[in-house]
Amino acid sequence: MIDWAWIADHLDDLGLRTLQHLGLAALAVISGLVIAFGLALLAIRRRRAHAPLIAITGIFYTLPSLALFAALVPLTGLSILTAEVPLILYTLLIYLRNIVAGFDAVPAEVIEAADGMGYRGRVRLFEVELPLAVPLIVAGIRLASVSTIGLVTISGIIGDRFGGLGFFIFEGYRHSFTTEILAGAVPSAILAIVIDRLLVVAGARLTPWADIGERKRR
Repeated sequence: MIDWAWIADHLDDLGLRTLQHLGLAALAVISGLVIAFGLALLAIRRRRAHAPLIAITGIFYTLPSLALFAALVPLTGLSILTAEVPLILYTLLIYLRNIVAGFDAVPAEVIEAADGMGYRGRVRLFEVELPLAVPLIVAGIRLASVSTIGLVTISGIIGDRFGGLGFFIFEGYRHSFTTEILAGAVPSAILAIVIDRLLVVAGARLTPWADIGERKRR
């Protein structure tokens, strides 16, 4: 049974925890994207670096989240770094694979045409290749966002300051209070769904030509 009276008494706290959850996830997703984009460019320009980078980020991705959060506490204390470092590390493999795949999917004839029109180096990268790589990059952002929103709940292990909605889940388990567990789990799931749908819309608006191409194939 859900204790609706408890829900009503904690609406303000639920709102604040939801905003905190979203803020922690957004910071990790954006920071991870910036770092991974730089790593992806390195992997694209120097193909020998691709396999080692995938291996290293793969190791980060396989580390148990609870253990990683707990292991950082003696090093960084109960700080935002303790919450953000694991969240960022878990996004890197997702981003790296999708960004590299996005650039690799750019047709060779398009690159040749861009070279023939005088596009070189960074200009070609950002004005020709990047727009065509956007669909796969957005797919990576969607996956990273959803997984990060879920992982933020686990950061509740380090305390209430950086736990987001996970604070309610851990407190609910501690007190065997189902309502409090659901108060953390359900909004977290809804948040992931909403963000995913928003990113789908954003991706469609950034790549209107993709929809036109799909209609033509039909």
